[in-house]
Amino acid sequence: MPVGDEPGAGDGGERDGRGNSPVSSALMPPLWPDVDTEGAEGRVPVRVLVAEDERVMADAIAEGLRRRAMAVDVCYDGDAALERVAVHRYDVVVLDRDLPEVHGDEVCRAIVAAETETRVLMLTAAVGIRDRVDGLDLGADDYLTKPFAFAELAARVGALGRRARPALPPVLERAGIRLDRPRHSAARDGLLLSLSPKEFAVLEVLMRAEGTVVSPEELLEKAWDENADPFTNAVRVAVMTLRRKLGDPPVIETVPGAGYRICGAPPSSAG
Repeated sequence: MPVGDEPGAGDGGERDGRGNSPVSSALMPPLWPDVDTEGAEGRVPVRVLVAEDERVMADAIAEGLRRRAMAVDVCYDGDAALERVAVHRYDVVVLDRDLPEVHGDEVCRAIVAAETETRVLMLTAAVGIRDRVDGLDLGADDYLTKPFAFAELAARVGALGRRARPALPPVLERAGIRLDRPRHSAARDGLLLSLSPKEFAVLEVLMRAEGTVVSPEELLEKAWDENADPFTNAVRVAVMTLRRKLGDPPVIETVPGAGYRICGAPPSSAG
């Protein structure tokens, strides 16, 4: 779906009374799961911060990425962006270059100076080559000019998220479970599972762990956003519904006082 792809929706188009670029209903990404499988490799449970001062655009981007099983936080100025990157470990920051309070360039410099694995996708209405080069010289990992297609942004976020983590095969298998990340599908013993985006994200985190224990706190960090209450029972409920959908015999083991793991040996060969 386009994000302001209409003529005049760029920097030179008409703006509303607050100076924001017009954003039509076309901004909204397609509803889950009615999305193309093209670019679906980006749909992994990465942790994303969207820092964009145009609130309609920021919220629509965040909602679209959440429907792709990503954990997404949103902020609307540079001060808030700096606060969040200081507290949370993000895989990707979608960063508007022209943020108020603290300019996006300064936020980018701070992220790079922290020497974390966080990747930066910089957004801007400026289309000149010099602007793009300057943004990349600041340390941004990728650059996207407005207007842009949401599908392209989602694919770029997914690609950056993969760079921020160790490479994994596209298909994960363990204990009879086959999780196909590019197609965003999961099956057990050949039977397709109907999972929500959150259940898929939880299952992928457990599959990534390759049989080691994953704590509730780690699941909350990787599959939820900052608005999740650390004392919530959301993790327990998600694991419970996932267990029910996976069926018998049970494959998600609870390790008292520690967390959860997928029991059972991985297949001798991927197929």
